[in-house]
Amino acid sequence: MKFTLSWLKDHLETDAPLADICERLTMIGLEVESVDDRAVFSPFRIARVVSAAPHPDADRLQVLSVEAGPDVNGGKPLQVVCGAPNARAGLVGVLALPGVYVPGIDTTLGVGRIRGVESNGMMCSERELLLSDSHDGIIDLPADAPVGAKFADYADLADPVVEINLTPNRPDATGVAGIARDLAASGLGRLKTAAPDRVAGEGACPVTVTVDTPTCRGFALRQVSGVANGASPDWMQKRLKAIGLRPINALVDITNYVTFDRGRPLHVFDAAKVKGDLVVRAARDGEDILALDQRSYTLSAGMCVIADENGVESIAGIMGGEHSGCDETTTDVLIESALWEPIDIARTGRALGIITDARYRFERGVDPEYMEPGLDLATKLVLDICGGQASERTVVAYDPPSAKAIRLPFAEVERLTGLAVEKDEQIAILETLGFTVEANGEAAEIVAPTWRPDIDGKADLVEEVMRLKGVERIAPAPLPAAASVNTKILTVAQIRDRAARRALAARGMVETVTYSFIAEEYAVAFGGGAEALKLENPISADMSDMRPSLLPGLIAAAGRNAARGYGDTALFEVAASYVSDEPDGQRRVAAGVRRGTARMAGTGRFWGERLEPVGVFDAKQDAIAALEAAGAPVDRLMIETPASEWYHPGRSGRIKLGPKVVLAEFGEFHPKTLKTLDAAGPFCGFEVFLGAIPEPRERPTRTKPVLSLSAFQPVRRDFAFLVAADVDALKIVRAAEGADKKLVREVRVFDVFTGEALGEGRKSVAIEVTLLPVDRTLTEEDLEAVSGRIVAQVEKATGGTLRN
Repeated sequence: MKFTLSWLKDHLETDAPLADICERLTMIGLEVESVDDRAVFSPFRIARVVSAAPHPDADRLQVLSVEAGPDVNGGKPLQVVCGAPNARAGLVGVLALPGVYVPGIDTTLGVGRIRGVESNGMMCSERELLLSDSHDGIIDLPADAPVGAKFADYADLADPVVEINLTPNRPDATGVAGIARDLAASGLGRLKTAAPDRVAGEGACPVTVTVDTPTCRGFALRQVSGVANGASPDWMQKRLKAIGLRPINALVDITNYVTFDRGRPLHVFDAAKVKGDLVVRAARDGEDILALDQRSYTLSAGMCVIADENGVESIAGIMGGEHSGCDETTTDVLIESALWEPIDIARTGRALGIITDARYRFERGVDPEYMEPGLDLATKLVLDICGGQASERTVVAYDPPSAKAIRLPFAEVERLTGLAVEKDEQIAILETLGFTVEANGEAAEIVAPTWRPDIDGKADLVEEVMRLKGVERIAPAPLPAAASVNTKILTVAQIRDRAARRALAARGMVETVTYSFIAEEYAVAFGGGAEALKLENPISADMSDMRPSLLPGLIAAAGRNAARGYGDTALFEVAASYVSDEPDGQRRVAAGVRRGTARMAGTGRFWGERLEPVGVFDAKQDAIAALEAAGAPVDRLMIETPASEWYHPGRSGRIKLGPKVVLAEFGEFHPKTLKTLDAAGPFCGFEVFLGAIPEPRERPTRTKPVLSLSAFQPVRRDFAFLVAADVDALKIVRAAEGADKKLVREVRVFDVFTGEALGEGRKSVAIEVTLLPVDRTLTEEDLEAVSGRIVAQVEKATGGTLRN
C-alpha cells in the first residue's frame, strides 16, 4: 500500500515530520517497507532556451543556448545539444546539469561531445523523469515558469512516497483514510476525514440489477449522463503516478483514486455499451471475457460475473471487461459499488491468475457500510470533474451487518500485556478508531466498526489498545520460574530429532536440508507418485510430487558434490516424508547416504592402507546408531532381508521390532535406482522411521538395575556352526545369548565361511561367546555344561550342527 505525504495530510492534521510518521506507522503494526523522499528530482532546474541553431554535423540535432538562473554558470547561458523536435528559442523546459542522475535512462550525465560539439547537460522529456511515457519532445512549461527554480518544487514532485506492508487482517488500512485514522488514534494528529455528501440524484436509474448468486452481498448502481471524459486533474494524476498507477482518463482515474483513498473499489461501465439490464450471476463453464488488461479469460462454472444481454461484462470484484470500458467517447456512465464474498473473490482471482487492487481489497473484506457512501463520493468527483447529471441510486441484495457487542474489562489490558493504561485512555483510543464504547464501571460494552472484520473478542480489543499505546512501552520481564524441577520442555518427537542429529553428526555425517518436492520419476522410484501427493502448482517440472522418501534428495545432493570434485560425502537429514495425504501419512524420518570412501574411519586414498568403498554394513551401523540415540531398544531388534525394492536385494536389510513394526531400512542402492537419479559410484544409505519407535512410559515401572561388577576373570569360547546359507547370523547370536542369561555376557560373529567343502547351500558361521561368572570361578564341568546348552540352543533354532 503506497501513499504520498500530502495525500495522508488530506485526512490527518499533523505537524509531525516524515521520520516520526514512519516510525509511528511501524510501531502501530503498519510496517513501513520503503520511503521515497523524491530526492532524485531535486537537482532538475527550470531553464529557458535563449537560442536554437542547427547542429553543423547532424540534421536532426540543434545546439541550444540555455539560461538556468543566476547561480548556474555565473548566470551565463549554457551550450546544450538537443534532438527534440519541439526545441526552440523561448521554450521553458527542464534542464539536467552535468553530474545529475536521470532516472528514466538510468544515467549520470557528464560534459560530453555530440558530433564534435560540447554539450553541458540535457533538456529532459517526461519519460526521462518518469512522469509519463511521452518521449515525443522535451517538457514544454508555461512561459511564466520561474527560470532557475527547482522543477520538483514547481511540479509538486517533492512529495515523499511511503509504502507500508499490510497484514491480511487489516482491510481498513488499504485506504489512506484508514491509515490516518490509526495515526490519529495513536496521538500523532487529528483525523479530519469528511464523510461524503449524499448525492440524491434525479430520476430513476435506467438500468436495473438482478442478483442471482450468494457471492454478491450487495449492489449499488447509478447512472451519470452527459459527462465529458477527458484527462483527470493534475493533482489526481500526480498522486496516482506517485504510487505507480498510470492515469488513463478521468472516469477510470476517479475509481482508482477512491480505491486507494478510502479502500473502496468501484467500477464504471460505459452505459451506451451495456445492452439491457445487468445480472449478477454465476458464470457458465467455458464463457470467456476480454478484460481491461487486454487478455482473454475462460471462466469456470461458479465464478461470479456481471452480465448483460451481450454476455459477461465484468469479472465480479476483480476486473471489468474491455467491451464496456470507458474511453474518451463516453458520455453516459454507470457507476457500480458492490459488496462481494471475500472467499469467492480470492478463489476466482487465484484460479484465473489475476491480481488487481480491487481483488486485493475485496478478498480481505471491505467496509459493507461504505458501499453507498463510496458510490456518493465517486459520483461527486465525476460531477465535479466531468460534469453531467446523476440519477437516483439503485441498491439491491444488501443486508446490513448486525452489531456484535464485546465486553472488555479494563483490567484485561494490563493482565494480558503488562501495560498499564487508564480506562479513560482506553476509551479514547477505541473511540478514535471508530469503536462504539459504553462504559459500565470497570468494564465496557464495545461494538466494533464495520470496517474492522478482524475484531472478534476481547483479546482483539486489548491488542488495539496495546499497539496504539505503544508496544515499546511494555517493560521486559523474565518468565516466572517453573513450578516443578526437571519438567520436560521438549516433546518426545523433538527429543528424538535432536538425538538422531547429534548421533549422525558424531559419525562424521554432514546435515543437509533438501526440498520436500521431487520429480515424478524419482517419487515413483521410491514407492511414491500417488495422484494425491502431486502438487497443483509446482515450482518447476522437476518438483511435482511430495517426496515419499528423503533418500532421493540426499542421493542427488551427493551426486552434485561428486560432479564438482567432492566424491567422498556422507550426508544426513532429519525431516518429513509423505506416503499419503491423510493426517498420519506424514512420517518423521532420519535418513543418510554415504558415497565413495566416506566411511567413519576416514575418506580418500592413503599410502599406508587401502580404504574400501562404503557398503551395506556402514549403512547398518549408521541406522543402529540413530535408533539407539532415539531410544529404540537395540538389544531386541530383528533384522530381515531384503529391504524395499530401491535397495540392492542382496545387500540390504530391514530392522524390525517384533514381526510387524519396521523401524529402519538400510543397504546399498539398486543400480536401476541410481540410474534413475543419474547418480553413479559406491552408494549406501538408510532411513530410520522415528515415529515408529515405541513411546517411553511416562512413569517407568522399573528403575535402572544396580551396577554389578564381577571380580572374576571372563572366559571366551569359540563355536563354529554349519547352517543353511539362508540362515541369518543374528538368529545364531540370539540363540547363544538365550542359552544362559546369567553367564553369557556377549556373543559376537567373527567369521563366515562358504566353500565347496561344506556342500552346496551351506555356510559356516563362527561366534565368540564371552562368559562372565559373578559368584565363583568356573570349573571345567561348568564350562562344558554351558557349552552344551549353547550348542543345543543354536541347533534347535537354526537346524545347524556344530562344525568339527
